[in-house]
Amino acid sequence: MDIFIQASQFLLSLSLLIVLHEFGHFIPAKLFNTRVEKFYLFFDPYFSLFKKKIGGTEYGIGWLPLGGYVKISGMVDESMDKEQLKEEPKPWEFRSKPAWQRLIIMVGGVTVNVILAIIIYAGMMMYYGENVLPLEGIKDGLMVDDNGKAIGLQDGDLVIAVDGEKIEHFSEIPKEIVLGDTISVLRAGKIIDLSLTDDHKKLLIKDQTPIVGLRYPYIVGAFTDTSVAEPAGLMVGDSIVSFNGNTIKYYDQYLDSIPKYAGRELSFGLYRAGDFQTVSMMVPKHGKIGVYPGGKSPASYYPVENIKYGFFASIPAGLSKASSVLKDYIRQFKLIFNPDTDAYKQVGGFIAIGSQFDTVWNWERFWGFTAFLSIMLAFLNILPIPALDGGHVVFVLWEMVSGRKPSDKVLEYAQVAGFVILLSLIVLANGNDILKLFN
Repeated sequence: MDIFIQASQFLLSLSLLIVLHEFGHFIPAKLFNTRVEKFYLFFDPYFSLFKKKIGGTEYGIGWLPLGGYVKISGMVDESMDKEQLKEEPKPWEFRSKPAWQRLIIMVGGVTVNVILAIIIYAGMMMYYGENVLPLEGIKDGLMVDDNGKAIGLQDGDLVIAVDGEKIEHFSEIPKEIVLGDTISVLRAGKIIDLSLTDDHKKLLIKDQTPIVGLRYPYIVGAFTDTSVAEPAGLMVGDSIVSFNGNTIKYYDQYLDSIPKYAGRELSFGLYRAGDFQTVSMMVPKHGKIGVYPGGKSPASYYPVENIKYGFFASIPAGLSKASSVLKDYIRQFKLIFNPDTDAYKQVGGFIAIGSQFDTVWNWERFWGFTAFLSIMLAFLNILPIPALDGGHVVFVLWEMVSGRKPSDKVLEYAQVAGFVILLSLIVLANGNDILKLFN
């Protein structure tokens, strides 16, 4: 059932993005009196699930959900319709239109994707608002996992800048650490710079888990089957405040200290229903007492603000959010082309993308991830790869600058080369998904 809900959200998101992207090509083509022969959601090799001809254009739904397309007369595209290109250009064909019109038609899809992302983000800013935790609200630094400690961070560190750019909010820290080269941390009142090597990034990218988190009190949430704490007298809901007589404030401090008492006795001071009590126990030789933390969300202990925007304020806020997402995506894309980081091994296909949707129908998550996918689709489509919009744009720009139009043969060969590149990327991404399933 969980997979069905995720797949339904993914299919709805993908369909919305494809249809609007293709409308971005369709509308200017119609405005410039260019004939559009087909408008398809998904590809339709050999047959389609649905088709209907309206006003000279065949609208349909294909069976292969790898994208969609509009077939514009007189254009070298996915259909590779060479017979049409052998004839003399007709006034309604793409190749007969001025270069500036062809350029607008080609960038129309990407333009719509960017506008869609801005509209979604703006709408979310109005309806849901934005939860932010200013860095000033984190007084005692952050909790750091083993990977964070492997790159030089310590519990209690506060990341205040990455590559010289000041961090404003807590939510920025995890992604900035992965994408940056130099981390500036506040440690015991001093600023320390840590350099990130390619090996560090390889470690962080492989696990894909946030290496820092908010610190929180130690509230007993549950026990393992082999727990020594439950028989000793700890109970769910106990709030632990001291360790062998020493006052300790945060859970991560206990996590670091308890293993040091392996094979020895320790005593916890705690509050239960408002009363202070002590519980003692012998720590097993493996150094774990079998307690899971519980209580409220870590964020509930901090001054998290929910900022909602009015209609006019939401527009620049949505634009800023879309710009930030695009900038971060480009930085992630650069990591993929650095083989020393192994980032290319984490490139995901349909399974990876689909798994990003919630296992329950969550509209906030749906719209947020759809906006991200819209930005991603815009960026990937504008890359100067033949068979993508960006490849066509390069040829049109070359024509506008040089005054010479590439021959149909050149466009055909470029289209074939582009398909080989795209197919290779699809195999890489979905191959990684399959390998992860087996691993």
